[in-house]
Amino acid sequence: MHNKYIAIEGVIGVGKTTLARLLQPHFNASLLLEVFEENPFLAKFYGDRERHAFQTQLFFLLSRYHQQRQAVPDALQRGTLISDYTFAKDELFAWLNLKDDELAMYGRVHAALGEKIPKPDLIVYLDAEHEVTMRRIMLRDRPYERDMDPNYIKEVAAAYKAWLSHLEGTAVLTINNTHLDFLANEEDLLHVVGLIQNALEQQTNGQDTPEQSQITLLQQGDLAAYQQFHRQLDASKQFDPDLFFNYILLTEEMGEIASELVNIWRDSQRLLQDGRLATAARQEAITQHRATLRSELADLLAYTLKLANYTGIDLGAAYQEKMKRNIGRDWAK
Repeated sequence: MHNKYIAIEGVIGVGKTTLARLLQPHFNASLLLEVFEENPFLAKFYGDRERHAFQTQLFFLLSRYHQQRQAVPDALQRGTLISDYTFAKDELFAWLNLKDDELAMYGRVHAALGEKIPKPDLIVYLDAEHEVTMRRIMLRDRPYERDMDPNYIKEVAAAYKAWLSHLEGTAVLTINNTHLDFLANEEDLLHVVGLIQNALEQQTNGQDTPEQSQITLLQQGDLAAYQQFHRQLDASKQFDPDLFFNYILLTEEMGEIASELVNIWRDSQRLLQDGRLATAARQEAITQHRATLRSELADLLAYTLKLANYTGIDLGAAYQEKMKRNIGRDWAK
């Protein structure tokens, strides 16, 4: 088995470097950390993205290339390597910040340099709620991040998910980091170590098939992973992404749910006539139809996730934002 290259990815402030440092002893690995403080354009970029994007991006590209060109192969000769960034992700920020001729020029340079850099065996993508990420950025209080536009972090998160959904040749493990504290809670760290070991074992055993990757996403149990699952499934099965067509399928599932609710009502009325108490009659009718209703609700969620994917909506973030507004809302009696 060749030595493994694990890269941690995610938006600014999500905990990449912290996790990489903590994972190092568990995997007896070399550690490669991004050197971003040396970029002389970074502070200016956060103040005026459009004006300073090209200089910032080109400096990062060349800096990352010079750091990884020898460091990655040398580390992999000695054993496992853990890094808090990937060379390939540089183009993600270019798509976000560059336009027209600058983007075209950057693309040619990135393609030429990228051929010489080994790809990770596994990318661990840390995802987190926007408010949590912004709080972490504020707490670490780096001078050049104090004037950062919160909307830029949202754009970066969306770009990451789009980039990873089209990434080929590298396995991706998405971990929701919103409620994890690697530094203070050993159980949280061991949980992540277990997920990474499982992902690497699947590769070693030749089980890293598209189907296994999709199962892994389902087992993570959060909306972001479910959306990623549907991106992979829809691409592999070549499902039709037409919005209206999928909306029709969604409404059909709503009709199936309505039919089951009608059946529950009818059965509860029959049980009432047989002498059952109202609460007992309703619960017995629900129990009789729960399996079918459960399946139809799952289908309804699947088509909701599909519509969110096809329109570029982060459904988890959208739900959280809407529910936070609802908390303070006055509801009609």
